[in-house]
Amino acid sequence: MMEIFYTDHYVLPLPPGHFFPMEKYRLLRERVAAELPGMRWTDPPCVHMNDLLLAHDSTYAARVLNGTMSDAEIRRLGFPWSQALVERSLRSSGATLEACLSALTHGIAVNLAGGTHHAFRDAAEGYCLFNDAAIAALSMLKHQKARRILIVDTDVHQGNGTASILAHEPRAFTFSIHGARNFPLRKEVSDLDIALPDGCGDSEYLQELERGLVDSFERSRPQLVIHVSGADPYHDDRIGRLALSKEGLARRDALVYQHCRKHGCAVAVCMAGGYSRTVSDTAEIHATTAKTAYEVIGL
Repeated sequence: MMEIFYTDHYVLPLPPGHFFPMEKYRLLRERVAAELPGMRWTDPPCVHMNDLLLAHDSTYAARVLNGTMSDAEIRRLGFPWSQALVERSLRSSGATLEACLSALTHGIAVNLAGGTHHAFRDAAEGYCLFNDAAIAALSMLKHQKARRILIVDTDVHQGNGTASILAHEPRAFTFSIHGARNFPLRKEVSDLDIALPDGCGDSEYLQELERGLVDSFERSRPQLVIHVSGADPYHDDRIGRLALSKEGLARRDALVYQHCRKHGCAVAVCMAGGYSRTVSDTAEIHATTAKTAYEVIGL
């Protein structure tokens, strides 16, 4: 049985007209529940402070928790500070960590949120307050739940915060495949980066992803994979700049999971970004990520 972690009921009070599509999380849970009946659904706990501080500076964490972030920090984040934001971020990070632990038992687990890969050790960025993948990876390593971890980031934006936080952790390998000219303007250095041109479609993307996966698994020899799976490489994404079809994105996910199965790796999935002009398209793409994970690994 695949365990699914959800946080859609922790809703952020965003200003009217705000760009971020919070509705996608509710639509995603409804769609996954309909397409994958019988799964175990879990409302995740907040990540423990000891685990949070493995990836984040204590003074930064204190500013976030106490609501004393500067105006400049809040602008860089892109969300107004609220207690609801803190609660959701802590639970979303907890969900990715719990998904990692569940995956070790069941082979696969899914966090329907997470993927906040722009958060740095001491700074928020791009709607990302805490870096759930980095927190989970460092906690799993510290508590000797896994000896080597691979983070496969297929969001259209480079996982810059993840690369920065894990830069000096040799047991965690970061692979990011993303748009070369997309946010962030200043890229960090992952263990492996594949930067794609604007307009890149299914064929070229999948060829490059296959090359990156072969290299990443060969170099990292992981026991656990964290898949940061964005819906934003989709051709109708408002800010994606790539041109993948829904079918291409499904093949992307299948390719990741097939490599994980081949190498006998447990897989924790988190959903990352997605800003389609039609929010139901984003929810559909994310739901296919979960469904494909179950079909390739969970059955």
